[in-house]
This record gives sequence, structure tokens and C-alpha cells, in this order.
Amino acid sequence: MKKLFFLEIFILIMASSCVNKNGDKPIAEKNPHEFEEFGNKRVDNYYWLKNRKDPKVMSYIKLENEYTKKHFSKSTQKLQDKLYQELNSRIVDIDSTVPYYENGYYYYTRYEKDKEYEIYCRKESLDSAEQILLDVNEFDESNDYVDVDNICISPNKNIMAYAIDTISRKKYEIRFKSFSQEYSYNDKIIDTDGQVVFANDSHTVFYITKDPISLRSFKLFRHILGQSSHLDLEIFYEDDAEYELFVQRSKSDKYLFLNHNSSTSSEVRILSASNPFSEFKIFRKRKEGLEYYIDHCNDKFWIRTNEMGKNFCIMTCDSEEFNDNWQVFIPHDNNVYIEDFEIFDNYLVLEERRNGLSCFEIVDIKTKERHLIDFGEEAYEVCLEDNPEPNSNILRYSYSSLTTPLSIIDYNMKTKEKTILKEKQIPNFDKNNYEVKRLNIDSRDNVKIPVTILYKKGTNLENQNNMLLYAYGAYGCSEEDGFTSSVFSLVDRGFIYAIAHVRGGSELGYQWYENGKLLNKMNTFNDFIDVSEYFINNNYTSPTKLFADGASAGGLLIGVIANMRPDLYKGLIAEVPFVDVVTTMNDPSIPLTTNEYDEWGNPNEKQYYDYMLKYSPYDNIIEQDYPAMFVTTGLYDSQVQYWEPLKWVAKLREFKTDKNPLYITVNMKTGHYGDSGRFERNKETSLIYAFILNLAGIKEK
Repeated sequence: MKKLFFLEIFILIMASSCVNKNGDKPIAEKNPHEFEEFGNKRVDNYYWLKNRKDPKVMSYIKLENEYTKKHFSKSTQKLQDKLYQELNSRIVDIDSTVPYYENGYYYYTRYEKDKEYEIYCRKESLDSAEQILLDVNEFDESNDYVDVDNICISPNKNIMAYAIDTISRKKYEIRFKSFSQEYSYNDKIIDTDGQVVFANDSHTVFYITKDPISLRSFKLFRHILGQSSHLDLEIFYEDDAEYELFVQRSKSDKYLFLNHNSSTSSEVRILSASNPFSEFKIFRKRKEGLEYYIDHCNDKFWIRTNEMGKNFCIMTCDSEEFNDNWQVFIPHDNNVYIEDFEIFDNYLVLEERRNGLSCFEIVDIKTKERHLIDFGEEAYEVCLEDNPEPNSNILRYSYSSLTTPLSIIDYNMKTKEKTILKEKQIPNFDKNNYEVKRLNIDSRDNVKIPVTILYKKGTNLENQNNMLLYAYGAYGCSEEDGFTSSVFSLVDRGFIYAIAHVRGGSELGYQWYENGKLLNKMNTFNDFIDVSEYFINNNYTSPTKLFADGASAGGLLIGVIANMRPDLYKGLIAEVPFVDVVTTMNDPSIPLTTNEYDEWGNPNEKQYYDYMLKYSPYDNIIEQDYPAMFVTTGLYDSQVQYWEPLKWVAKLREFKTDKNPLYITVNMKTGHYGDSGRFERNKETSLIYAFILNLAGIKEK
């Protein structure tokens, strides 16, 4: 207790040195750190904040959190509480997923009243007694954060493997649970990325570990149940820092696949699942720019590849001479991007992107007849659900839109009939009160940018409304128009909610992605600004009523527009933002750096260094007025390290010439994705929404 007391006194003393003498606004100490690259000198006064072991760093974080709490959180506490209750009121307290059938059991998850986490269950028939496989709430009693992932059942159905992260660093411990009274496994495997697959003997498993510094998934191991993990054999080491490993079972259960993936290339090794002690064989050697992803079903290998074009095609391979025997099954189409596929004995299902929307195309394998599933709305989100049985004619998928809660649907690929198994019930919500509109907005270089807007019926769209504009625009990830119950707390208060599908995603095909990465990255930011100007110029909103939000790489977007066009926005929300681009990409020890050179560029090459330096938010802060800003981060973030947003805020405080509020909240127990519980995660959302509503001048009774 005495040690703890003196430590607290020391932190308070350190904290006092970070406070502005004229007030309690945190002013970080300047400790210049100089970089010199290609003859260019950069000085980073706040580089020291990256040392989390330094008590001065922790005291500064404490000051920032206390400042946010004192000047914002306390004054809006009633509003936050109201929003928190409102957000939670849209969660069904007692809920369960639709069971899916696999290898003799029906599997599902359910939630109990007032519980934060799911309970994994199964039944031998829908009418039989329930078997609880894992209750995640039991871990919550001793941990601030719980993430259980990759539930994996052995082929003999008697053993379960699962991965658990209680630090929020995306470093998982793999554990095992036996359902047989004959055996009990206490095996634990640490420092993994959470992936685990069983061989067909149900006794041998394969898993992947992470590099302790970069957190890259880089080593494949084989583990024998009942043995110490110290005896596990390293099967493969990926020595190319731009590649990561991923392991999976084939749809046929005959093979295990070891995938080697970089941003622009891939390679697959295969192993017979019935012979786990044999050697993984290369399916086709990696080649720069060649991507391919495989599955196996009905005695064929099915391959999605960009070998014939950027939008991918589907090829097949019958023999074991798979390196030279690929045959085109679905040809490349310049207008259709094949994002993924699901294979059955009789049908191939293509996940496609057409005109900015996800589509499912069903292909009869014998006749090659093809048809699209009609979803019936202007904007929506569809995802393939669990389809483990290859001999089925039923495709299970989920569907939602900005106004339609998530539905689970079974689609008969032969008769083309849909069966809605469940539409998620959202308390205190009526979809008939809202409207959705799809727009195509001209960019400065005459490209049509898809934008989706959600608003309350009766809203005058030319009345300079409050608006929240959101975008991501990176990694080829398409921002979907799916249901998010939380946004209705803004829409019900008169906001228009808009999603800008800017370049950098894949909404309009792979070229849409390429036109928003590397030396084309400025298109992402310009698209967002052009959309903002369109809404202002057409009186949807105004600079005093427009808010912008982005997370992670979308937070980079927010950082860039803050420097480029701060005059367009009333307030900016940057969630776990990637804002220190040049310094981070120059440090290969930081997670997600070397394997992302194909996304952002390698700053060790001058053309990429110069280009990054033009937009990097941290490096381009200048003396000017900035909008009100709210920034979030997590101390254990493995994707965007906490010090990036922390340094960014410190430098903004130094340079900004306005009196607009600038707040940052550092979650001291979580990482990139915030709190893990289904209710708990609404606390941060209520904080952000309170910031927006407070700036908008919307008073609560």
C-alpha cells in the first residue's frame, strides 16, 4: 500500500509539470527528437510519448483523461446517461442466433438477461437438450476485457478449441475443452493470433504465433493434445516481412491450407487433413502481383485469382499437378468484382460487387446457368453466414439495410425461394419512420462518388440540417450500408447520416481501391471534401452543422481534412486515428508496418516518402483555426498505437489558433476495438454522440 501511495504522489508531481500555468489544459513537455530522411529534417517534440513505461507518459495520459472528464464529460453527464440508456434500449436483452447444422449438431449462441457476453451452445436436434460449450460471461468476472474468438470443434465432435484475449492486444491464448468424460485437456498455447484448426485425427492441431515486436502472424506450429506446448514443432516460418500467415480447413474437410498473404500477392500450401505429419506442398509459388485463394469441394480445387484481371475470376483444378492445370470456370469481367466465393457440391456462390453494392450470384456447376439474388432495396448489406455442409442446396446469408434490422435468410438455390428465419427485433424502433437515398456525387476529377444518406421521413433535405458524414476508404474494404441501431439517436434528433464510399475501398471494383492507395491516396481525402462541399452547396447542411467521423484509417482521413479544409466542419471525431504516417511507416518494429508497404508505400523510397509527407496529419499541422475535435484511443491498441493520437492532440494544442474544444479519451483497459461487452461498448458511443449534440446546440429536456 505504501508503494502504491508513493507511486501516486510521483505521478501527480509528474503531471503537474504538464499543466499550463494559466489553466488546467494539458500541455505536453517538448523533448525534440530529430529525423533526417533524404536530406529532409523533421523534428518531433512529442516522440517521447511512445514510451508507455515512462511515468511521465502515464501522468500525461491521466491529465488528458481528467481534462476531458472535467470540461466535457461532467457537463454532459446527464446527456450521456440518457444516450447510454437509449442505445441499450435497442438491444434485445435475451437473444439467440439461428442454429446452423454441422457434422451432427446444431450450433448457436445466445445472450442472457443483463449479461454482456455470448454463450456458445449446441444440440443434437432442435428439440433435444442444450449443451453449453462455453459461457464467455464467466471470464468477465476477473477481466476488464474479454474477446473469445475462433471457436473450433474437432472432427470427432468431442473437443473444442477456442482463443481468448483478455488484454485487447490481439494476442490470443488457445485453450481446449473436452466433452468426453474420458479426457480432460489443460493445454494452453500463448502468443498466438487466435487461429487454430484440427487435423482429421481430432488429436493434432495447427496454430500460428505472432512476432512479439511487430505482431505479424509469422510461424505455423503443430501441437499434439495432452503434450506441453513447449514440445510443439515449428512447421513453417514466413521470413518475408510483408507476408502474414493464415490457416484453414477446406470445405471438403480433406485438406488444410496455409495461406501466405501480402497486400498484393499470395501463396498457398496444402496438407492432407488425414496425414498431419506429412509436408505442406506449395499450390502455386508466389509471384509479385499474383493473388489467389483456394477451397476444395467435390474433388476439385476452386480458385479465386486475379491472374486474368484485377476484378478476379474463378478457376478450377482437378489433378494434383495443380501448378499448371488451372481452368477458367467464371471469366474475368471488367464490370464485376468477385470479392469471395462459397462452394457447394452442386452450386458455386459468387460474392460480387456491382455498381457499388454487394451481390450474390448463384452458378449451377453442371449447367453453368447463373442468376442473381434480388434484395429489393436501393442500398443494403449482405454477408454469407455459416454454410458448412457442401451437399446442401440451401445458402444461408444475412441481410440488412440502414433501415432494415439484420435478417437471417435461407435461400434455396434450386427453387430460388427465400425463407426469412429471423429478423432481429429492435425495441423502440420503427423502420417506417425513416428514408434512405443513394446519391452519386461528382468529384473534382469527374468521378462519381457513391453516397448513401439516412434521414427521418419529412426532413427537408434543403434546410441546412445537422449532418454526420462517415467514411473509411482504405485496404479495399467497402463501407457497407448495413443497419446500425446507434445512429438513430442522431437521426431522431434531426440529423442526416451519410456514408461516403470514397476511393480506397472496393465499392466500384478493384480499380476503385487502386485509385485510393499508394500514390493515389489523395483521392480518398479529396473525395470526402468534395462530398462535404456538395452537401453544403446544395443546402443539405452548412459548415456550422456538418460533422465528420472516421475510425483507424478513416481517422487518418479525418486528420487530413482537419488540416486541408477545417472551414467545412463544425466538429470532427477521430476514433483510434492513424495520424503519424511517416514516422510509423518508417519503424518496422511497430505492428502493421512492413506488411502494409503495398497500402501506403515504403517511406525508404523517396517517391513514397515525399507523397506520405504531403498528407500525414501529424506532419502537416499548421497555425490555423481547427474545428472542435474529439479523439479516442486505447492504451493497448495493436493496430494504431496509442501514442499516435496522443502526440497528434499534443501538437494540435500547440498550433491551433481557435478556442474550439479539443478532447481525447484514452481507454486504459482496451485496444483498437474499444470495450468488449455488448452494453459496455455503448458508453464510448454515448460520449461521442454527446459531443456532437452538445456542439449542435440540441438541448435535452
